[in-house]
Amino acid sequence: MIAVAIDCQDADALASFWREALGTPPPRRWRDADGLTYVQLDGRPTLVFQPVPERKSVKNRLHLDVAPESGSRDDEVRRLVRLGAKVVDEAERHPWVVLADPEGNEFCVLPPR
Repeated sequence: MIAVAIDCQDADALASFWREALGTPPPRRWRDADGLTYVQLDGRPTLVFQPVPERKSVKNRLHLDVAPESGSRDDEVRRLVRLGAKVVDEAERHPWVVLADPEGNEFCVLPPR
């Protein structure tokens, strides 16, 4: 795998959220042959934010799972909400909490590994 590409309306803003969420180095920017600027966060996995004109309209077909390196799952959920995420589903029967990033892309927060 090279990277996970994420369609978004504001690549800089969404990359900023994920940079804070994942603690990655500063982003890299590059342009394709048509002049479209992509924002890339190098990490595990590498995330590439690809600008598109339309808003997200349906549930993700692919999502990220994250887990805190220290602290609890609930501490991590609170931290991510402070960064701009929203809680989407917190079913007690599951060990994860579903959040959405500032553009509505769902992701799961699991207990520490």
